[in-house]
Amino acid sequence: MKTQNQNSTLTGKKVIILGGSTGIGLATAQAAAGEGANVIIVSSSQQRINDALKTLPQGSEGYAIDLSHEQNIKDFFDKTGQFDHLIYTAGENLTLTNLNDLQIDDARKFWGLRYWGALAAVKYASPYINAGGSINLTGGIAGARPGAGWGVAASICGAMEGFTRAMAVELAPIRVNQVAPGVTRTNLWNSMSETDREQLYTNVGNALPVKRIGEAEDIAQTFIYMMKQHFATGQVITVDGGAVLI
Repeated sequence: MKTQNQNSTLTGKKVIILGGSTGIGLATAQAAAGEGANVIIVSSSQQRINDALKTLPQGSEGYAIDLSHEQNIKDFFDKTGQFDHLIYTAGENLTLTNLNDLQIDDARKFWGLRYWGALAAVKYASPYINAGGSINLTGGIAGARPGAGWGVAASICGAMEGFTRAMAVELAPIRVNQVAPGVTRTNLWNSMSETDREQLYTNVGNALPVKRIGEAEDIAQTFIYMMKQHFATGQVITVDGGAVLI
């Protein structure tokens, strides 16, 4: 009989991270590799893949794939075959827009990677996940704690929570969970000017109970936990420095 410790190890497990070349995805790839996992990262940019692989152990794999196209996602999983854990962190740069200034066609584009890409990934990855494996998605706290300009982001976060819970039921016994970060220092904020970005980090960080914003490594540790936790499914784990409390 396997012990709980043996069940919870990532050693030798095959972990696929879509959106794994920068930010939270890369930090998670590095953390998983540090726990002995065999890591495969996917991003739309070959240059980012090349740079990311330099920070990962020899034998790690990386592929440049446009995740906005369903067929690309299907072909990738058909080619990759059996694996243990899926992590989906892909998403466009964040842009905050008040409703009066919102262009509906632009708003629709934000659903492409963050929702429809995640849905396609779950659809085409799930048949290849080994027993004891998991699917780990990314949401955010905007659904629970929105501010002005967060209408689209809050909508996506709410949709992702419902999707996570539905898939935990439909795909059982595959475990399906979600990590919901608060404001985290990653390249997804690069659409803002450096001055505005640093002001956001400072203002949010000072207001939080922990007195700082999140770092990619903070969120990565939650994904590691969810892969190793064999008794949780349909859960949304909030990692936000206490933002939903204030």
